[in-house]
Amino acid sequence: MTIALLLALAGLAVLDSTSFGTLAIPVYLMLSLDRSRTARLLVYLATMAVFYFLVGAVLMLGLATAMDTFGDALDSKAAYAAQLVLGVGLFALSWRFDPKWRAKRGLPKRTFEPRVGGPRTMVLVGLTAGVLEVATMVPYLAAIGMMTTAELAVTQWAPLLGAYVLIMILPALVLMALRAAAGEWLEPKLERLRAWLVKHSSSMLSWGIAIVGFLLARDAAFYLFF
Repeated sequence: MTIALLLALAGLAVLDSTSFGTLAIPVYLMLSLDRSRTARLLVYLATMAVFYFLVGAVLMLGLATAMDTFGDALDSKAAYAAQLVLGVGLFALSWRFDPKWRAKRGLPKRTFEPRVGGPRTMVLVGLTAGVLEVATMVPYLAAIGMMTTAELAVTQWAPLLGAYVLIMILPALVLMALRAAAGEWLEPKLERLRAWLVKHSSSMLSWGIAIVGFLLARDAAFYLFF
């Protein structure tokens, strides 16, 4: 484990902390819930943190096992051809969420606003957000890949993964603390942030899917043609 790896993981975690699920949804929920019920936001954040930790752990264990078992098959032309098709497909799918693309074709604009409710609903919202985002969270997947490549032991990558997911939800926790301390002064600013995030939620999702598709296609194309 090197300092460079730790710094890279920290940077990726900070980038992940600005995603729709880790920042936009918490801000929306924060403003939608009464001050007496903002503790429910902690249920959502805890659900996201646990979900991503478990997904990361499964990927860390699964990638290592898969490479040992299917390393040759995964490094074949057929596997990279499938990866190229998947990447191009994801890139094409991203346009379906692009507001400008939809506007030119007379399709209604899409926005994503979470449902507000009790603790059980918060858990469901957290799981739904995690499932929808995990495939498009390029920094998180890159961090998993870096830790896998570094061949870290479980006793090394498990604490790193735990720290990573905590950094992911840290901005939302800081905003909760600031809201409690600043009172009405912060409310209008959070409302403007919430409105901006909801307005651009479709674009954010579109860009996320496009980036994943491009990276997959680029990697496969480089192997197949260059």
